[in-house]
Amino acid sequence: MIGRRLNIKAIPLTRFGLPLAAALAFAATGNQARGQVSLKTVVDLAQRNSATVRIAEADVAKTRAAFEQSRDAYIPSVNFGTGIPAFPSVGFTGSPPSIYTMTVESLVFSIPQKHYMDASRSGWRAAESRLKDAREQVALDASNAYIELDTVTNELAAAKQQEAAANRLVEIEQQRGEAGVDSVHALLEAKLTAANIKVARLHLETRAGTLSKQLATLTALPVGSISPDHASIPEIPEIRGDIKPKTIYAIEAARLAARARSQLATGDRQTNYIPTLSFGAQYNRNTTILNEVNKFFAQPLPANNFASGFNVQVPLFDMVHRAKGRESAADALRATAEAEQAERQNDVVIAELTGTLREMDAQAEVASLKQQIAADDLKTVQTQMQTGNGAGVGPGAPAQISPTQEQLAQIDERQKFQDAQETGLNLTKARLNLLRALGHMQDWLNQVHSH
Repeated sequence: MIGRRLNIKAIPLTRFGLPLAAALAFAATGNQARGQVSLKTVVDLAQRNSATVRIAEADVAKTRAAFEQSRDAYIPSVNFGTGIPAFPSVGFTGSPPSIYTMTVESLVFSIPQKHYMDASRSGWRAAESRLKDAREQVALDASNAYIELDTVTNELAAAKQQEAAANRLVEIEQQRGEAGVDSVHALLEAKLTAANIKVARLHLETRAGTLSKQLATLTALPVGSISPDHASIPEIPEIRGDIKPKTIYAIEAARLAARARSQLATGDRQTNYIPTLSFGAQYNRNTTILNEVNKFFAQPLPANNFASGFNVQVPLFDMVHRAKGRESAADALRATAEAEQAERQNDVVIAELTGTLREMDAQAEVASLKQQIAADDLKTVQTQMQTGNGAGVGPGAPAQISPTQEQLAQIDERQKFQDAQETGLNLTKARLNLLRALGHMQDWLNQVHSH
């Protein structure tokens, strides 16, 4: 599946509920054979059905709420409280009795809080990058399974043709053995060939069943309901490992997480040295009902009471927060090292896939040539079967070709076809993995959604 480079604008995905999307999986393919489902539909359903994606979405919602929580510390919070005494109060209770209380509190100035907000924002962005990475990985898994099922379906069709030729070969050898033309050994060889082909066909059927189950698990569609539509698979670009990588979401998420840890450590460290300014106000509606509070004051208790002010908190000596700052700094150092490690590991993957692709390109060329040669040999044998008459006594006369040779040529041609299909599948998977490692996976997915 060799193609051109990708340069396509992103196409927004239309969001349907999973049950509706599953129902549309077949309606969208009304002009195709019954049961055919496009790669676009499979990828969409897999992303909606994935538990990994849903977990990542929950993380995004959580980190967004954490950012809003740190930001809203500057927004005044208003609280209202009320209470009715169960029994009349006796004596001095220590605080003026009130019917209800309203308080207003907010943070006014805090440099550490600014770093906490930055850390929360970076954590939110890291969660969004992890969500994109999860969606991309699910799309890759679904695409690999879909393309492999399409390939295995073609191989299985060829294997059945191969098995029919092998069974015909056994019949021919039985007839030739009964006629005394060939030995029993030739018949045994034909039966062994047929048995080996049967084993290979059963292996392909098992493999196809496993892939069908995998796709059903990914998409939540019934097992066996997905028949690949080869036309829905866009070309895989001939990508090289030396091109400039785009955004790699996993690495971006690791970097943002490291930044969040670093910003959090800065805030924890500055908490030990920088004062914090906050504002507070309180209103009490006092009452003298069911109490004897006026006995303890020179003047009657006022009904309306209001107080407000600014609170300045100056850190002087707090070993707990100092230890917390050292802990946060260690977490930041670890997160930075993990981000660097992820980037180096991705570079190694790119290098390995680049070398593997060169080998697979050569293997695919060899397999294609072998298939072409086998197809040409089959044509030659079939032509000689039609033109050869056994009267080859003169010089240059065509030799008589036996039916055995024709069946063997058909078996060999079908085997070379399956080998070429399998080599092409391995090449396709390697290219898709390299696309993902280089951050170009979304370009190809845009083509999937445009089909």
